[in-house]
Order: sequence, then C-alpha cells, then structure tokens
Amino acid sequence: MGYTLNFAVVWRNFDQLLAGLVLSLGLAFISILIGVVIGLVVAFALTSKSRAARWPAVGYVTIIRNLPILVLVLFAYFALPQMGMRLGKIESFIAVLAIYSGAYLAEVFRAGLLSIPKGLPEAGLAIGLTPMQIRTSIIMPLMFRNVLPSLSSTIISLFKDTSLAAAIAVPELTFEARKINVESFRVIETWIVASGLYVATCTILAAMMRFAERRLAVSR
Repeated sequence: MGYTLNFAVVWRNFDQLLAGLVLSLGLAFISILIGVVIGLVVAFALTSKSRAARWPAVGYVTIIRNLPILVLVLFAYFALPQMGMRLGKIESFIAVLAIYSGAYLAEVFRAGLLSIPKGLPEAGLAIGLTPMQIRTSIIMPLMFRNVLPSLSSTIISLFKDTSLAAAIAVPELTFEARKINVESFRVIETWIVASGLYVATCTILAAMMRFAERRLAVSR
C-alpha cells in the first residue's frame, strides 16, 4: 500500500482533539439535561388519561423519533433563519439534540412510569400526600431506578450523536478530527485517535452509569 503510519502530526494537534471532546461532552450534558425535563413532561402526558394531553405528546414522539437527527440539525440551522428564527451554531444544535433526546427519553420514562405498581400512588394519597408530592417523592425516584439501564444506553447514544454537529461546523471532536485530517493528510492516524477518544469516553460513561446502578441496587 505504501502508507506509513506517522502519529506525530496528530499528537502535535492533540490539544485540539481534547478541546473538541470537551465541547462534545458539554453539548451532550446540556442537551440531555433539557431533554430530561422535556422527556418527563411528555412521559406524564403519554400516561395521562386526558386525550388533550396525550395526543400532542404522541404526535411529538412519533414525528421526532422518525426523523433523522441530521435532517433536524440542518433544518434548524439553515431553514429556521428563513422564518426569522436565527440561532448560533452551538445553540441550534443544543436545541435540536434536546428536542431529539426528549422524544427518546419520554419513551424510556413512560416505560418506567408503567412499571410502578398502581398501589403506591394510592398509598401516598392514603397517608395525605398531594399528587405533586407523590410524583416527586414516590413515582419519580422509583421510575429513575427502574429505567437506569435504558437511560444509560440512551445517554451514550446521544453523546455519540454530538458528532453530527460537525455538519454545521461546530468545533466538536469530529470536526476537529476532520480539520486535522484535511490539513495533514494523515487520514488513518487522525481517525484512529479520534475513535479511541470516543471509545474511551463511552466506556467511562458506561462505567459511571453501572456504578450508579449498583449503588441504587444496594439501597433497595
């Protein structure tokens, strides 16, 4: 093949890759935090007896889960400004990933809500708790414990989705790797190192989530 591996250029620009990784983690963290709030609201709407609350939630989840996230990213960044809604690159991507994650997290939380025995909320009412206290003190803690394995997979998947921000020139890890690749022509080395950073980060995230699962399991 005549191709000789030389990682020197990549190591000289390794700080750029680390800066991109930090931004990727930041994008994922902020988006998932907002997505959790959206997901909780939608999950309660999905399990509501009210059609007025349930059908808009069903429509949101159905539409978002059946659209490629790249289409949403490009629409938010290129199409919304034509409608007078202009956001920066980072802000538009966070908004898209939050909305996208909210749809997936809503299904995760819905499954968790349905797994809670119906007698627990009734017991809460019997001892004088308000509906809000029942949700915050009984339902939500149990739901998060039940959905933690599924939540872990969703969080890791959403972190990997931050690579799509490169499509609108957000300087996250994939964008920085592509930039180094174009400037140095060290294709294999650049993507090996970038892939290694993704694998290492996902492995650490998975270990942290497994630790949280064990801690919760001990407290049962």
